[in-house]
Amino acid sequence: MNSSSFPSSRSPSLSRRGALALLGAFVVALAGCQPVLSIADARSRANGSEVTVEGAVTVQPGAFVSALGDEGFAIQDDTGGIYVKLEEKLSFGLGARVRVTGTLDEQNQLRILKSVPADVDLKSGTEQVSPKDVTTGGVNESVEGQLIRASGAITQAFIDDSPYGYKLYINDGSGEVQVFVHVSAGFDKAALQALTVGQRIAVVGLAAQYESTYEVAPRMPSDLVLQTTAP
Repeated sequence: MNSSSFPSSRSPSLSRRGALALLGAFVVALAGCQPVLSIADARSRANGSEVTVEGAVTVQPGAFVSALGDEGFAIQDDTGGIYVKLEEKLSFGLGARVRVTGTLDEQNQLRILKSVPADVDLKSGTEQVSPKDVTTGGVNESVEGQLIRASGAITQAFIDDSPYGYKLYINDGSGEVQVFVHVSAGFDKAALQALTVGQRIAVVGLAAQYESTYEVAPRMPSDLVLQTTAP
């Protein structure tokens, strides 16, 4: 029998070559894959760090475009929340679960994650996040990026800061906090102007920051409710 009919022991079979190729591709893909961090861990990293986080959407895309100048959104997990800065508006809504890879940064001292649509992965299922009850004096760095609820008496009524938004201030006795209503959040300006000092309101929104001022930013008109009696 001609010995050439036998394969050389030094030459791997096609199946082995295929397996090695698949293994190599897997190693390359794994090397370029970012581990998913908790949002609290990601927020603690230095500006310029590339991170991947996953959470439920707490602020719908584009709600804050009038003041932040982008079509971004906010997400939250069990450890914290963060605003995702995005130039293009995506189509998912509140409660959608997404995985985002981006670069950590700050915008007027608000912690943000800068990303692009290709690095936003919509996952299956939804999760509606309940707002965390916070005193007006407790709106600070410890809750920044999270969905919160604060209530109190109006201490400074409507201030027009358009085209960015409208401002008013409330206090429950623990300290005054700014309520910043983005023009793009769909509120009726006249209804906001009708609010007066001394009236009590409850506000659900993103705990945010503009320079040295912490604020609550409602996402839609139903996030701001006039209270007829003190809680």
